[in-house]
Amino acid sequence: MAGSFIDSVRGIMRQAVRFLLPADCAACGLPLSDSPIPHFCVGCWNSIVPITSSRCARCDYPFLSPAATSHAPAHRCQSCRKHPPSYTKAWTLYPYRSPLREALHLFKYQGKVSLAAPLADLITDRLPQFESLDVIVPVPLHIDRLREREFNQSLLLADRIGRHLGLPVSCTDLIRHRSSPTQISLKRKERLKNLCGAFAVPHPRAVAGKRILVIDDVFTTGATINECAKALRKAGSSDVFALTLGRTMDAGHVPDRLVQRRDGRPPS
Repeated sequence: MAGSFIDSVRGIMRQAVRFLLPADCAACGLPLSDSPIPHFCVGCWNSIVPITSSRCARCDYPFLSPAATSHAPAHRCQSCRKHPPSYTKAWTLYPYRSPLREALHLFKYQGKVSLAAPLADLITDRLPQFESLDVIVPVPLHIDRLREREFNQSLLLADRIGRHLGLPVSCTDLIRHRSSPTQISLKRKERLKNLCGAFAVPHPRAVAGKRILVIDDVFTTGATINECAKALRKAGSSDVFALTLGRTMDAGHVPDRLVQRRDGRPPS
């Protein structure tokens, strides 16, 4: 009863604030009214749906056909077979497409930290079944990037996930001790070279024998997660797992209903 009353009051307050300070949805451009999600309408936010296709048992790469795992659930993609990653297993939850793409851009690059809670909720709503874990480690930022951004988006997500799972979160076990150009415009080989040796474990005894979950916002080539896992394993950790909110995907890997225009017609 009390919770319903508080939610009703909050809804009225949101409507009042948005009446005085009108704002539009960052995805569709329609005016916001009582949406509980900052910067996004309910319709757009609810269109963020998880990846459900068959995926690589190691890196979670989506396969084009469910036949890839129908008779071999532990099937790995060609890349993982040829170059096994340093992490034990990675999970990626949602396609990195609109409106998630806009949400993460606002969160990371425009300082809209009010999106940390709803973005973390997307993760906790779809958490995989983990075996025992000891600690959660966010992908670190170099100190120069941290000064510029003033927060680490991965740490904000990891903090909420840690509270949900009842696990400690450490932002000191893994550091980024070498600055490097942003990964956004780099291809896979360039990303690997760009990140080589960028991460370090300052106190190896702190991670020795521990099962670690690394948290990041987006999985593109996996180079960042892999370098983090490589540094942790070198320092003596046990299994390293990875969990990311979004994954960049080729259009062919995303169901048609996710790329349709909002008027229902297929994209041109």
